[in-house]
Amino acid sequence: MEETAKYVGEDLELMQAAKDATIAHGEKLEEIRLFARNAGIRKIGIAHCAALVREAAVIAERLGDEFETFAVGCKVSKIPLATILGDDSQGLACNPIGQVQELEHWGSEFNIVVGLCLGHDMLFYKYSKVPTTTLIVKDRAHKHNPMASLVVPAATEQ
Repeated sequence: MEETAKYVGEDLELMQAAKDATIAHGEKLEEIRLFARNAGIRKIGIAHCAALVREAAVIAERLGDEFETFAVGCKVSKIPLATILGDDSQGLACNPIGQVQELEHWGSEFNIVVGLCLGHDMLFYKYSKVPTTTLIVKDRAHKHNPMASLVVPAATEQ
């Protein structure tokens, strides 16, 4: 195999901040807190599904003692669904690009994705110019725990 990638500049700083945060093996939100602290982040954006507004508020509250937080729901800018789909659909469309724009305008230095739909999360990552991580993955069938759908054999004792 050829030489591995060389991490320099911002990429190296990101890897170093993440390394120290994951060593603790704590809960994910605490890893996020440590990462943000290590990276010198002051403003954290939270992009959330409209169905997870309470969870986003809890996250903002728990991080709010140390960071400035700002949560943006997926229905930001109130785009009619028919505009996106090009038909006569009713209701409002999710707007992951609008979420990125709102968080960017606010000055977010780091974003957390909370339950965005498949595809919407991809667009959010594509357009976000700051580091972004996922805290909650949307999985309606398993109460947002996608690992529950995997068949993992039980560990055997030796």
